[in-house]
Amino acid sequence: MKQALIKRRSFVQRGAALGVVLSLPVAWQSAWSQTAVPFEVWSENFAANWVRRSAEWATSSQYFSGDEQAALERQLTPQTQQRRDQTRELAKTGLAQLAVYEASKDLSAVQKLEAATLRWSLQSTLAAEPFEDHGFVFNQLNGQQVRIVNFMTQTHPLRNAADVQSYLVRLSQVAARLDESIARANAAAAQGLLPPRFILERARTQVQSFMRPAPLENDLVTALARRTQTLDGLAAEVREKAITAAADEVRTSILPAYARVLAFLDDIAPNTNTDAGWWRLPNGAAAYAQALANYTTTTLSADEIYALGLREVARIEREMDAVLSKNGRHDGSVEARMTALRLALQPPTHPDPRPALIAQFADMVRDNQRRSQALFNLQPKAPIEVRRVPALTEKTAAAHYTTPAPDGSRPGVFWAPLPGPVFNIPAMRSLTVHEAVPGHHFQLAIQQEQTDLPRWRQRRIFGGGSAHSEGWALYAERLAIDNGWYADDPDALLGALDSQLFRARRLVVDTGLHAKKWTREQAIAYGIGAQEVERYVSNPGQACAYMVGMLHILSLRDEAMKSQGDKFDIKAFHDVVLKTGSVPLEVLTQAVRGWVRLRG
Repeated sequence: MKQALIKRRSFVQRGAALGVVLSLPVAWQSAWSQTAVPFEVWSENFAANWVRRSAEWATSSQYFSGDEQAALERQLTPQTQQRRDQTRELAKTGLAQLAVYEASKDLSAVQKLEAATLRWSLQSTLAAEPFEDHGFVFNQLNGQQVRIVNFMTQTHPLRNAADVQSYLVRLSQVAARLDESIARANAAAAQGLLPPRFILERARTQVQSFMRPAPLENDLVTALARRTQTLDGLAAEVREKAITAAADEVRTSILPAYARVLAFLDDIAPNTNTDAGWWRLPNGAAAYAQALANYTTTTLSADEIYALGLREVARIEREMDAVLSKNGRHDGSVEARMTALRLALQPPTHPDPRPALIAQFADMVRDNQRRSQALFNLQPKAPIEVRRVPALTEKTAAAHYTTPAPDGSRPGVFWAPLPGPVFNIPAMRSLTVHEAVPGHHFQLAIQQEQTDLPRWRQRRIFGGGSAHSEGWALYAERLAIDNGWYADDPDALLGALDSQLFRARRLVVDTGLHAKKWTREQAIAYGIGAQEVERYVSNPGQACAYMVGMLHILSLRDEAMKSQGDKFDIKAFHDVVLKTGSVPLEVLTQAVRGWVRLRG
């Protein structure tokens, strides 16, 4: 490994000497001799240029260092057509340059996998470009009205006094970014690309909630105050001035910009209706097909995914029925019996049960770490914490995971939304498996910690997106079931099986909404909560990645077990999947089959 690192450094040094550390945007059009530049150098530098498109991405991934990183951490990415055009042209340039390397036949086996991952990512970017405005700019999940707030309050680093000043500089750009987003949303609306009315109302409620507190009590100000309270090297008077400046910025520019967002939403509201799926939009069928291809990294059609969902729902319900009946719950549908179980397990309403639930989540994560010893060689060095989702987005957020900061300043975080009043107690253990250990935290933190990978692979600049990451997390859920983690807790086993059923139902509901003209109410009646249904409406295709990805990983494991027989080692299989990192499913297939061939 040490020799590989030395070799990689020499490539980077050669690249610097050749002048291929490119800068945006002039270098996109420049001519240079690819034959003189090793693939490692080219891919590293291309990935760096790709990250430079987004100051927020550079911040969250801590991709650069020194002055360049500091400069990016004082910016918020423009939401303009020019920036989108630059992304398209960079993707085209990257594919053209990549084709030269692939045609050369000089790539190693690992480099071929990397090249395939790059090609898939860039081709997906270009394929999705015609449909970028089908997603609503101000949706309730990651619309600009919540994305900026979440980024500033959670991700922007506050490690020293310079970071505080960068925070204030970024705040001064918020209004411009929102106005650019309004312009983009207006252009989309002119093409008939409008959200359903119920999605618009969710976004409208978020905007009003953000605007309601006085400036000093605004999330952007209180987060700064809270996160700098014990910051070393920050004088008290400097901190107070910064908080005052942030409140002034909120009052003079940010709140007026949010008022303009609200006015835009009110302006388009009369033109919206309750139709939920993308079928209602111009070129909606093509847009949805591309979304499925992007999120599943397969060529499965909506009809095929719908049929797969129906089969998996029936299979899992049979398994759940057997467990329910064994535990004395015989009457009613599976859904009715699970609803009764969840209600029976509700904690007392006083005192507020949420702090205790967060503590229980944390205990479960620690127990999962202990149990994982038997199934994994690789485990991340970075710590994992459980935190409650902030109030602004808690009512619309799903549980999720954020990666640790590479410099150790931020742990991996399992974000748990607990809006209440009813809590899904049976599914708590399974949720920790999925979002934390051995799910997303194992997969994503381990990938980031592999120092023998190129930086772009460590930081998932190009990869397989949801199919790989969510497929792994759902595979982890199944792994826990199959390895007896619930042997002494039938209620938690039912919660875990119900989580699997939930992902199978997603296949049916997502394709039902966007390809079969289901209504929001039909989707809810199928057994998916309103908040989740609205998530699928705003982000088509993503919900299909989980089950498709899990089934693919299981099929690869079965294939390896059949080939290797008694020599099959589950820990070694997990090593391969985790070390390969975020890749399209076809690239993962190549990696696993290559490992099987090497083991004989």
